[in-house]
Amino acid sequence: MSSAHLSRRISLLQASAINMIDMVGIGPFVVMSFVVEKMHEEYSFLYAWIAGAILSFIDGMVWSELGATFPLAGGSYNFLKEGFGKKWGRPMSFLFVWQTMIQAPLVIASAAIGFAQYFNYLIPLSGFESKIVSGAVVVLIVFLLYRKIEAIGKISVLLWIGVFVIMGWIIIGAFMHGNVAMPLQHLNDNIELNSGFAAALGFACVKTVYSYLGYYNVCHLGGEIINPEKNIPRSMFISIAVICFLYLMMNVSVASVLPLHTIAGSSFVVSEYINVIAGPTAAMIATAIILWVAFASVFSATLGYSRIPYAAAKDGAFFSVFAKLHPTKNFPYISLLILGAVAFVFSLLFRLGDVITAILAMRILIQFVGQAIGLLLLHKRKGRGFFKWKMPLFPLPVLLAIAMWLFIFYSTEVRMMLIAGVIILAGIIAYVIKAFYQKEFPFKDEALMKD
Repeated sequence: MSSAHLSRRISLLQASAINMIDMVGIGPFVVMSFVVEKMHEEYSFLYAWIAGAILSFIDGMVWSELGATFPLAGGSYNFLKEGFGKKWGRPMSFLFVWQTMIQAPLVIASAAIGFAQYFNYLIPLSGFESKIVSGAVVVLIVFLLYRKIEAIGKISVLLWIGVFVIMGWIIIGAFMHGNVAMPLQHLNDNIELNSGFAAALGFACVKTVYSYLGYYNVCHLGGEIINPEKNIPRSMFISIAVICFLYLMMNVSVASVLPLHTIAGSSFVVSEYINVIAGPTAAMIATAIILWVAFASVFSATLGYSRIPYAAAKDGAFFSVFAKLHPTKNFPYISLLILGAVAFVFSLLFRLGDVITAILAMRILIQFVGQAIGLLLLHKRKGRGFFKWKMPLFPLPVLLAIAMWLFIFYSTEVRMMLIAGVIILAGIIAYVIKAFYQKEFPFKDEALMKD
């Protein structure tokens, strides 16, 4: 019998770094153009970034209560299982793992595709060559993650440095260039609070919220965090506060230098911004740092997601092969290899804009809304004293998080909503078949089962 087990070796600093490099990644550098375009090239596009920050902070409270109370590998898998209880917990957690096997590789692929997009600024590539680059990124990430967790924590801090280098350069450069306050002064120009503005804001928020995702990555690594009851919430709120500030300052900085129509039409907006304020050589260096950050995001996301199928399989709720840990390095290597393989295929097949929208559409109902509802149910069954960390003003933040996530879901494309629905339906069918063969009957009343 194997003695391999997950070890608590990740510190608060390392946990915060893992969250932040997952949050930043390529997201803010590639979606800025989408957001400005959706908001009709007005400075009100900043409201989409503000809305994403508010949602991250509110939803972070949901994750903090659950993460501190259930500090186990797998994050949402455990939260859904515990929140929905014995009768509905297993089907809900199964649905989460089911969709994770599709959306997690999409998240990894999105960062790899974004990496290849910015790489074109350094070396122009054909479409086929861009796919080779994105696929190679996924392969290299899997190779780097194929090692002990304490080594990964150190690599994460090193990659994290790149986030602050590029963000600091963008922000300081704008102050040196002058007129940095101009976008804020014109924030409300031409705004009409009507259904058209709400629709545009919703479409833009689909992209900005994608850029904030990752503040909860530490929860997927709950079984490897030192002092998790304190460090899981702390690392999330530290990450959210720092990244929200950096995102807002980055967008204000770029918009104070580049015309909005230039931002809306650019595939390398930050590289072009650095070119304006510091010249072409600096722009090439900045692009290299952005690629560093994008690479770090794929690293962090793949690390966290590899623990989810492992946790479910270890619990007997998913295919048992995913429960295997490496015999000497003590990490879920089967899960890592399979997710990496699927992400590699996705990175060759899909476009970035479609991947971003699909990621959110698939995750919102089961993961974000589902675990928020599960938290309400858990409070009702266990009482407030059960939780290791307690959010202020409960249950208001939970209800606000649910409402905001549903608004974002409504704002995704209809075809993405349909795809999300089909994946959920297929998951339900798969679970019913699994339950039938394993003689699990979560949909039946226990009294009927006895009869």
